[in-house]
Amino acid sequence: MSSVATIKRNVIPPHLEVKGGYPLTGILKVSGAKNSSLVLMAAALLTKETLCIKNVPHLTDIHVMSEILSNLGAKLTNKGNSIKINSEFIHNAELPYRLVQSLRASFFCIGPLLTRLGEANIPLPGGCNIGTRPVDAHIHGLKALGAEVEINNDVVKAQVSTKDKRLRGANITLTYPSVGATETILMASCLALGKTTISNAAREPEIQDLVKMLNSMGARIYGAGTKKITIIGVENLKGTSHFVIPDRIEAGTFLIAAAITRSPLIVGPLIPNHLSAVISKLQECGCSISHHGNNHIKIIPREISGVDITTSPFPGFPTDLQAPFMSLMATAKGSSKIKEKVFEKRMQHVIELKKMGACIYLEKNTAHIKGVKELVGSNVEGRDLRSSAAIVLACLSAKGNSIFTGLEHLDRGYEKLEEKLTNVGSIISRKFNQTTSHNSLSSKTISEENIDTQKKAA
Repeated sequence: MSSVATIKRNVIPPHLEVKGGYPLTGILKVSGAKNSSLVLMAAALLTKETLCIKNVPHLTDIHVMSEILSNLGAKLTNKGNSIKINSEFIHNAELPYRLVQSLRASFFCIGPLLTRLGEANIPLPGGCNIGTRPVDAHIHGLKALGAEVEINNDVVKAQVSTKDKRLRGANITLTYPSVGATETILMASCLALGKTTISNAAREPEIQDLVKMLNSMGARIYGAGTKKITIIGVENLKGTSHFVIPDRIEAGTFLIAAAITRSPLIVGPLIPNHLSAVISKLQECGCSISHHGNNHIKIIPREISGVDITTSPFPGFPTDLQAPFMSLMATAKGSSKIKEKVFEKRMQHVIELKKMGACIYLEKNTAHIKGVKELVGSNVEGRDLRSSAAIVLACLSAKGNSIFTGLEHLDRGYEKLEEKLTNVGSIISRKFNQTTSHNSLSSKTISEENIDTQKKAA
């Protein structure tokens, strides 16, 4: 009986192809801060006037937030890295589940919606699966300000029942310095009646950036960057123009990229004080770091040795750079220990790094790492935003070629990453859906011409 070739096709999702081991040189440009941009966009709901936010990165998270604001009735205009938002005619107090499920920052809309419409209905938010990130602290703060809040079928329903539909100032103490809860309370209280204090407030640069913009809109907020923030409620807020701070996490990722590839690089623009803990650890493990102009840093890696880190809220070592730093430590001389104390599921990169030859032993939320001479290229996958960045850095330093999948995570927080890395000498390219094929035998023959045709189609 004659045979026929049956072609089976396998689709490779969008991915990065990386040729590792190439030195980098030049300047890595840092975009505007994603985490600032998202909350600043939500803050546009607080005023009927136009808000212009500049230095906003092009990211999928930004696109989703833009869709959410449009769904609420805001008008958005994009030009380059600037977004103009006018929320004069917002009319919808309910956020669509299909958008909220992919963006945790969508919850930032609850405070502004309460102040403008007196109500808000928001599904519990999604985002990266890196552990428990409850909204309890947000809800506690809103209730303290006089909102009535309940959760039904995973939807947070909040309303202001006073006759003037206005929240009331309160003294609020956070059990943990949550960035999100601090930002929610800040936005909800700046138009509340009376004085609000937030004790044990988050001190992150993104908090300070939000307060800077709110104050330029007419808010009266004092103490941003300290453990106690005071807000004096005002009647209304006006429009303004605001330039987003550089993304400290992207800047830190790029500094680590220089270290892991043992390449001298200039990184910026950035604000060095936002990266003090990271810079300190990079110096401790063997990097020379110096200021280069007003807002750039020059990093020259020497021999990299293992150092220990423990993540903590700002000004401690940021949890968002724990994964990239682990990639570096995997190539360091000697041993190191990395303890994650912010999120309990933020070690998803360990299994991928081990595929590349890393020697890592995981004990709950502590990674014990013994540096290896070199990592080896592999097919690897990112499962959340920061682990994806860590794996890409590992691919850059590895011997041989790697295929990285998980761009849906990476694109949430890094603007034009492969383009930026290519500009400094890396061999990295983005590939879209590709189809591979192989032949199996069946009981009938088909012509070679037809086989060729199918192969070409594949």
